[in-house]
Amino acid sequence: MLRYLVFLLILHIVTAKQSSEQWQTLSGDAPIVIARGGFSGLFPDSSQFAYQFAVSTSLSDVVLFCDLQLTKDGTGICRSDLRLDNSTNIATVYPRQQKSYAVNGETVRGWFSIDFTADQLFTNVSLLQNIFSRPSMFDGSLPIMTVDDVTGLRPPQFWLNVQYNTFYKQHKLDVTSYVQKASNFMGINYISSPEIGFLKSLNGKIRKGKTKLIFRFPEQDSVEPTTNQKYSSLLNDFTTIKSFATGILVPKSYIWPVGPNQYLQPHTTLVADAHKNGLEVFAYGFANDAPASYNYSYDPTAEYLNFIDNSEFSVDGVLTDFPSTASESIACLAHNKNNSASIKGRPLIITHNGASGVFAGCTDLAYQQAVQDGADVIDCSVQMSKDGVAFCLNSADLASDTTAMATFVSRATTVPEIQQNNGVFSFDLTWTEIQSLKPMLTSPISETGLARNPANKNSGKFMKLSDFLDFAKDKNNAAYLASKKGLDVVSAVITSLDKASYDNQTTQRVLIQSDDTSVLSEFKRFHAYERVLSIDEAISDAKGPAVEEVKVFAEAVRVGRSSVVSSAGFFLSGFTDVVERMHGANVSVYVSVLRNEFTAIAFDFFSDPVVEIATYVGGLGVNGLVTEFPATASAYFRSPCADVNADLPYTILPAQPGSLLALAPSEALPPAEPPAPVLTVADVVDPPLPPVAEQSESLEPGDAPASGPRPSGSVKNGGNIWLGVVIAAAVAFIQSLSCH
Repeated sequence: MLRYLVFLLILHIVTAKQSSEQWQTLSGDAPIVIARGGFSGLFPDSSQFAYQFAVSTSLSDVVLFCDLQLTKDGTGICRSDLRLDNSTNIATVYPRQQKSYAVNGETVRGWFSIDFTADQLFTNVSLLQNIFSRPSMFDGSLPIMTVDDVTGLRPPQFWLNVQYNTFYKQHKLDVTSYVQKASNFMGINYISSPEIGFLKSLNGKIRKGKTKLIFRFPEQDSVEPTTNQKYSSLLNDFTTIKSFATGILVPKSYIWPVGPNQYLQPHTTLVADAHKNGLEVFAYGFANDAPASYNYSYDPTAEYLNFIDNSEFSVDGVLTDFPSTASESIACLAHNKNNSASIKGRPLIITHNGASGVFAGCTDLAYQQAVQDGADVIDCSVQMSKDGVAFCLNSADLASDTTAMATFVSRATTVPEIQQNNGVFSFDLTWTEIQSLKPMLTSPISETGLARNPANKNSGKFMKLSDFLDFAKDKNNAAYLASKKGLDVVSAVITSLDKASYDNQTTQRVLIQSDDTSVLSEFKRFHAYERVLSIDEAISDAKGPAVEEVKVFAEAVRVGRSSVVSSAGFFLSGFTDVVERMHGANVSVYVSVLRNEFTAIAFDFFSDPVVEIATYVGGLGVNGLVTEFPATASAYFRSPCADVNADLPYTILPAQPGSLLALAPSEALPPAEPPAPVLTVADVVDPPLPPVAEQSESLEPGDAPASGPRPSGSVKNGGNIWLGVVIAAAVAFIQSLSCH
């Protein structure tokens, strides 16, 4: 049954895009994708599911990679670690079989294949996911695979890695003889090893011209067992390497070093030097869920492109745990830097506080980066200072986005209408005081330990609304400010737009967003503006009356990701009907908020933010993407794969909710989650805004009048305003923005 279900996922066989540009590989052909243990970023590595899924989601010439281990009776199995207890349940099955062995001069303790026959391993032992951040749902249901099993799947290409030849020789197991015999009836395209003696022993014994021998480099301070030299010294001797190998397999840090601060250092000349000596270069260590450098902003495709699509060189192949991401980088995203993202009718790229994944949100640098990254709409969340200056910031509470708490802790207060926590609020500080603060780049998922661009944590300047004038999204408590502080945010916004003449022009599109229908009602008379109703809480559906009520106040809605895709655990279980319901009433849908960090992306998206984007665009047809990393969305829309109607040999398919859940044993399925509420009319309509109160010196921060507006509906968090301008060919706008 499991084998049958896996083949249901074999959706397409794909081939590499024929680029009009020449690749800078040794051969001039596109780099190859090498799947380490198959699709090991999702399934237990070297399992049937992992290997088959790699073939179904990757380029047609994908290479399946097997780390060879030998059993007690000489059977070859595929396991990525010499110790079986790291990736199987063998310690539970054979609790007394733990042993210690000397491996490359070090004592290693665990369970080893040399102590078990093939029958013992295949009968009782099953595979486990050995990286805790990856799905454990398939643990215990998949057996160890032999080399014969993997080649029996008829992979496009096959790579055998022999990491421990000396160890097996010490225990009277002949890897050379095994590989020689296997190559006679298996299609082995590549054989790699870090041991020079082993590679030399294969010369003349395998299919010349059909099997490439690759010298694998571990860490540079390690010692090569044949020559007793450090690998760092061998790396400079390409002439000698060329005498027994056709290429090298190196850690990616050999090519693009990453400093101790996690930023990229200048690339080395390794690839160019190796190519001059006729050696191919393959890089390893790629994984979507193993952050490499802050320079990549958690976009794994950006890292691949740095290795295959820079102006100076391209590696000849990448060894990866996520072969679909490497495939899309090669077939879809490479050689597109100068393309425009002008697919007719494509969704908008809308920022969330500018490029807030790279710089502190709502700063001049965040907005400039967003424009540079190709955003269509940049946003200003309007806040008000004590002296009535409207400016851009994510929240009225300055504590989370600025250094306000350290400077103005004595002014901290609690405002229950806004939040339960203590804060320093913008309406209690003058604009001059606010300008004295520094912005802070923070992550909404900081508990995962994934920091954002720490070198520029406090870079950038706050911007007044009047200086910005091109804006598009997020929170502000309009009702609270109007009734408690005498600060009329709606009037401030209308006045600013009027002074900038946005109500009279037609070249730029202005979006006004709020989760308060009374705020949106204030803008109804401005026909040039598109009103967007923000539905902040998750909904599972939107029935006719509620949708019709939405149409009274808005032309579009902004909904969270969980309102368009339902989940079970960290897996997708289905699409909701929200997008279809809104589109049926001619209401546009913007989905929010997209983030690149793999911890914010469901397993069905393969820890790949581009696949998530492709799902919302190609699978659901949303009208816009609200993102903190606009560069990732822009790269997707510049690629030919963004056109869902294009006839391409390879494309980025939308995720299919429920397909991964269908592969798991029933006892391993995550518990069903209760459905989100259905949007109702009561959730849409808000009470009118209260009149603007007179500012009173006797009214202290946190004080409230005797009466106030009644709360919004249950699917609301309170009133907020979002202002956005579509940049669409607005050169003057870009030039003016760069001056701030």
